[in-house]
Amino acid sequence: MNTPAIVALARNDLRLFFTDRRAVIVGVMVPIMLAAFFGYLFGGAGGGERGAGKVPIAVVDEDQSGVSRAITRDLAADAMLDVAMLTRAAATEQVKKGKRQAAAVFPPGFGEQSVSALFSGKDKPTVQLLVDPSQAMAARLVQGMLAQYAMRDISREAFAGSSGRKLMDDYLAKLQTQGDTPARRELQNLLESVQRLNRLQDNDGAAPGTRFELGIPYELASASLTARADTPYNSFAHSFAGMTVQFILFAGIDAGIVLLLLRQGGIWQRIRAAPVGRTDFVLARVLATALISAIQITAIYCVAAACFGVRISGTLPGFVLVAAAFCVLNAAFGLMLATLGRSPATTRGFAVMVMLLLVMAGGAWVPSFLFPQWLQQISLATPTRWAVDGLDAATWRGLPFGDVLLPAVVLLLFALLCFGVALWRFRWEE
Repeated sequence: MNTPAIVALARNDLRLFFTDRRAVIVGVMVPIMLAAFFGYLFGGAGGGERGAGKVPIAVVDEDQSGVSRAITRDLAADAMLDVAMLTRAAATEQVKKGKRQAAAVFPPGFGEQSVSALFSGKDKPTVQLLVDPSQAMAARLVQGMLAQYAMRDISREAFAGSSGRKLMDDYLAKLQTQGDTPARRELQNLLESVQRLNRLQDNDGAAPGTRFELGIPYELASASLTARADTPYNSFAHSFAGMTVQFILFAGIDAGIVLLLLRQGGIWQRIRAAPVGRTDFVLARVLATALISAIQITAIYCVAAACFGVRISGTLPGFVLVAAAFCVLNAAFGLMLATLGRSPATTRGFAVMVMLLLVMAGGAWVPSFLFPQWLQQISLATPTRWAVDGLDAATWRGLPFGDVLLPAVVLLLFALLCFGVALWRFRWEE
């Protein structure tokens, strides 16, 4: 191995990289801007509701009953929803244009029919949900919210509200005309007991908080879990991991394209005439590309820490190990693509396509836990998934070195595979 020649070739590549200052700035600033944008969309620092976008929906209340108004108030008070009261025509138009992701329409008679159906199970009113077909997740969210608030408000009206009491009286009168069965007697006893309870509360004037009313029998306390209790989720940390992986891969592709360009010029003959073997030349290319990648990662994460609160909450050695393993992988990956390509233009198009597929499947754009189960399994076969998971583990997840070691080892194995293919396919002679 000719170490001085390897160092000289690597130094020359670094000099050429820093000569194009615009390319250096783009390679660092573009991933920072995109990471900041995606991080902000997913909640920003802290990962809470502060600054998070609300789902814009419309409510059409054609009933104007106590039940429909109560459900509307609950929906409007929910921190996840941006509710607008509209007519049916206006709501339909807004959903069609994508300005509202869904619209819930309460038909005339909804309050009375829903309370009656709670006792009888018959003649249930239909709430129409108008949905933007591109917002399937928003539709499921609104369905869940409607079920939660409707059940609480309908039950409250049925057992304690004025219209519910009247319906209860009417239903008890109907029960008197039906056949005498054990089930009918038990239902009659239940409704009569509710009537007596309501009369007692009306006469005694129960203190606030002691009145009987139906509702969801629990409170929900949401907690975000990371490996360290004092480390809140920072969505900027994940977005910086994804964007860093993507643009480091771009740098690797560029390094491979440079190699193809060298072969087309007279520089290639001078390199072959120098006392440098094939292996030395390939090692020099890998070393230079890995160092350039390391410089980019360092610059990007320094900005992430200074401006967006990204912290290495796990282990610094683990972060360095994952970053170094990915830099080596990137260098070997770019070199492999160059050895498999024939011309710079064709190779660049093919390499960008492969890189984008790896980035998308690896969870660099959207967290992999949002993927369907089958895609999550496929993503485990991509090095980008392991790179993003390793960077996440060392930053916002706050995991110890042992949990970061596996992603680093997998990245190095991928690097070894790419490097082996590059050596096998590399043509030293013309």
